[in-house]
Amino acid sequence: MTFRKGTPLYYDAGQYRIDAEHQTDTDVSDAVVADREVSGHLTMQQFIRLGNYAWPYRRQIFFSIACALFVSAFWSLNLSITFPIVRVLFEGDSLHANVDREILEMKKEIEGYRQHVSALDEKDIAEHARLQRKINEASQVLLARQWTKDLILPYVPEDKFRTILLILASIVIATVLKGIFVYFQEILVGSLVNAASNDIRADVFSNAMKLDCQSLAGLGTSNLTSRLTNDVSEMGLGLRLFGADLVREPLKAVLCIMVAFSINWRLTAVGIIVLPLIGLLFTKSSRVLRKSSKRSLETMSSIYQCINESLDSFRIVLAFGRQERHVNQLKEANQEYYNRSQSIVRVTALVRPATELLGIVAFISILIPGAYMVLNETDQIAGIKLAARPLELAELATLYALLAGVLDPVRKMSGILPIMRRSMAAAERVFEVIDLKTIVPESSTPVTMPRHAQSITFDSVSFRYQTLPGGPSNPLSLNNVSFTVRFGEVVAVIGGNGSGKSTLTSLIPRMFDPTEGSIRIDGVDISEVALNDLRSQIGIVTQDTMLFDDTVYNNILYGRPDASHQAVEEAIRLSHAADFITTLPDGLNTRVGAKGQRLSGGQKQRIALARAILRNPTIMILDEATSAVDAESESLIHGSLRQFAEGRTTFIISHVINQTFLDLIDRIIVLDRGRIIAMGTHEELSRTSPDYLRMIQTECVPRKAA
Repeated sequence: MTFRKGTPLYYDAGQYRIDAEHQTDTDVSDAVVADREVSGHLTMQQFIRLGNYAWPYRRQIFFSIACALFVSAFWSLNLSITFPIVRVLFEGDSLHANVDREILEMKKEIEGYRQHVSALDEKDIAEHARLQRKINEASQVLLARQWTKDLILPYVPEDKFRTILLILASIVIATVLKGIFVYFQEILVGSLVNAASNDIRADVFSNAMKLDCQSLAGLGTSNLTSRLTNDVSEMGLGLRLFGADLVREPLKAVLCIMVAFSINWRLTAVGIIVLPLIGLLFTKSSRVLRKSSKRSLETMSSIYQCINESLDSFRIVLAFGRQERHVNQLKEANQEYYNRSQSIVRVTALVRPATELLGIVAFISILIPGAYMVLNETDQIAGIKLAARPLELAELATLYALLAGVLDPVRKMSGILPIMRRSMAAAERVFEVIDLKTIVPESSTPVTMPRHAQSITFDSVSFRYQTLPGGPSNPLSLNNVSFTVRFGEVVAVIGGNGSGKSTLTSLIPRMFDPTEGSIRIDGVDISEVALNDLRSQIGIVTQDTMLFDDTVYNNILYGRPDASHQAVEEAIRLSHAADFITTLPDGLNTRVGAKGQRLSGGQKQRIALARAILRNPTIMILDEATSAVDAESESLIHGSLRQFAEGRTTFIISHVINQTFLDLIDRIIVLDRGRIIAMGTHEELSRTSPDYLRMIQTECVPRKAA
């Protein structure tokens, strides 16, 4: 596989892609070849990985295979019963008389061959070998007939009608037993699939929880939800079909072929010559199905995105009366899903009739020579020997029944094929999440971080958000930022929208890592500290407050699960949340609803503040933590924070500058376009920084305390 030198080529989502500006016909051709190679590699890799998830439940696997063997045996047995039915109904003698006659004929035939052998010249080695082969074939038939006479016929009545009744009863019993084994196989495979799917879903979610903010945001909530639900379900369906149908159906076909070979291997070989053509048809169609399946699954993510976005922003949708717009978006996503799914339907619709056509060809390829030999009581056509002896009607009918027994599993597998390809496309998307690596890695040799007591230093820190492969580079969100904050200081970070305030404070708990430079706490580079060790000392309250669908008490306790009830009460007091908690129906035991939807914005912020206070952090980060509360409550909270901030380093991002806020802070850092343009106390900046004065007049909102 080669590409033109200088061609921008990158691997994305299971495919090689080429920058459109540099794309040529040769590049496209080579990329297609590369995609096919990668496709085959990925499919095998997915099978192996799915096998790894199934292996802990190998007991179910082994028992299900055993059940499949019994199902296949009873399937071929039912079809083989065609032989005695035809013998009884269409040939005059009973089974006993038929078997006795055939044994006598075989003995005579063998004796005749032996006489020919004894009369041959010793030099006629070829004829000697041919006759010996005839003797061996006749001896095998004789052995089978003698075995039938000794072990089976004693239980078969002489009366032909009773024989038919016995055969039909045997068919019913065999069908019941086959159904029982099918039932147990389905139960075993279903148990395995559900357990393996749960393990896979848990691993996907577990790895997602290990990612950093950028990687998770790039993946997207709706996309991840789609992979955790729809894709895992699609993959589970394919795993079930693989464990049940794709084990059972081929075994049924193989056993039927084996029985057919034992009756007449020459005609059977003629009939199954179409099987490679069916395999080629499956291979060709599977390539189209893989791409179409993955595209339809990606479109399903768009449907999730549309639904989630519309419901999460429902108040805005209602306020602006844009319901129709979102309905149309969903219709467009549905239409795209329909269009891509139709390509799967078209391929499936082609595979099934093509498979049936090839099956009819196989059937006719046996019917024509078989009928000729039966009608003419011969064993050859145009000098080509197609049977060991003249073919009988019972043998031909049994061959037809067994061939039908082969084609039925093949037909079923043609219907399973698109589901399996869709399942493999889903597996590819699911394993992509499991394989994602965080760009904020743990240190391989983490150092112990004592409780923060000295300083926090930003040393020439720059940061740029990641871009998509082949996309334009994002501008620097922070550009060569350097400063030191002493332990116990309360520092305000202000600036216009997009100035880098939230990015700067997010670097401290390593939500992101700097593109350049380093951050040190008490002289220790935070990239060398274990993430849990670092974050255990940090309390965060964000502007977009997120609460969990749980009680008020448990949402606060989330900050420190081992905290006492007294500590929770103290955190509630400092956050001034008690005044509204007492009015709730069940007080602290009131459920707040998904994302805290049963509470107001100010109430949610105070619970979030209590959660951060309960953590008893040495570093506090408040990002617009009081933006949703009223002026009076804000003043009270600032007073509590002044008390709580003693012995901690605190960063506060705010658009509101008032006297209680200024009384709380020690220093102010002013950011503009990712750079620090001023730093100092309010008084110092008021005297020395026109930019600060302009900013607090235009960007920050003065608000008097009530």
